[in-house]
Formats: sequence, C-alpha cells, structure tokens
Amino acid sequence: MSDFPALTALILAGGQSSRMGRDKALLSFQGLSFLENICLIAQDCAVQVSVITPWPERYQLIIPQCCQIINEPLPTRGPLLAFALALTFVSTDWVLLLPCDLPLLTPPIIQAWSRLLDTVPENAIALVPRCSDRWEPLCAFYHRRCLASLQSYIQQGGTSFQKWLNVSVVEELIIDNSEILFNCNTPEDLEIIINSPDVGRKKT
Repeated sequence: MSDFPALTALILAGGQSSRMGRDKALLSFQGLSFLENICLIAQDCAVQVSVITPWPERYQLIIPQCCQIINEPLPTRGPLLAFALALTFVSTDWVLLLPCDLPLLTPPIIQAWSRLLDTVPENAIALVPRCSDRWEPLCAFYHRRCLASLQSYIQQGGTSFQKWLNVSVVEELIIDNSEILFNCNTPEDLEIIINSPDVGRKKT
C-alpha cells in the first residue's frame, strides 16, 4: 500500500433493506455474506476498517476480528449522518466510504483508484464517481478536512449527500465500468449480480 495514501475504510451497514425484504448485509454471495465480503475487500486496501451500524450484535460474528464496529445510535437517520459520526473516529487523511452491497468491487480496482488521491486538488474534499449526472457518494473517497463543512451542513438541517457534494469542491472519479457500482436493492438486482459476467471474472 506504499504507492497510495493510508486509508481508513468505513462500511455502512445501517439500511433498512425494505425493497430487498431481508437484510442485504447478510445475503450470501459466493460463500460469504455481503458484509463479510466487503470487509475483506476493504482490508486489502486500508489500514483500518470500521463498520457503522445500529445493530452491532447482528453482525459481530461475521465481521472479521480486525474490523472495528462503530455503533450508530439511530438507524433511521440516513447514511450522511452515519458517515459524519464515523468520521470523528478517523485518524488517516483519506477515508474510503463503502456500502455493504457492492459484490463486484475488488481490491485491485480500489487500489487503482487510490493512486489518484495524490492528484486531488488541496481544496477538494472528496474524490467521487458520477453516473448519469449524479454523484455516487457511497463508494467514494473523502478527505478528513470535509468534516467541518459536513457538520455545518447537517447543523443547518441537511441530510442529502447529493446536495452537500453539489455545494462542495469535489473531484470526479472517472469510472470505466459503471457496473462495478451496481448494488443490490431488490431480489431482481441480486439475480442480475449473480448472472453478471463480472462475477465470472472475479472468480478467476
């Protein structure tokens, strides 16, 4: 990891999974739960991995022992507030924020993206992908300096990642294959993931 900055990975596991009908973090994929899979991926790219969740007892047996759990007090406050809480525990300059349900993501992809962090302008708070003119904030890199503006935005009643990023200085992370960011919100999404050609490539 010497050719890119030290990273802390923060994994969000506080969603209600209402459209899936069951907890997405516990879905099985290639012999692992989604949450365990993303933790292991993050371990290969970060010096510290933390899972933010209001249900630590639900996940403590599947999270790798070297990963920390940050207890989110209220499960319905949304990912932006969970991220703001988790940022207060971070000591590295750069943070990689991830959801629990990106099974097509791999360590080499993250490592390639991480090498771009040294090119991010000093006034930018984040390196974030865009798809269809919208940010993809839940698979993105954030500099620790974003905390002050994030807390100010939240104190003014803000809860939207999109709106916060739209009023901030953000560098776009160019993604060659947007399918990498495909996550599972419904049973139909899960079928698409299972049948994706990228799954076959990931196995090799």
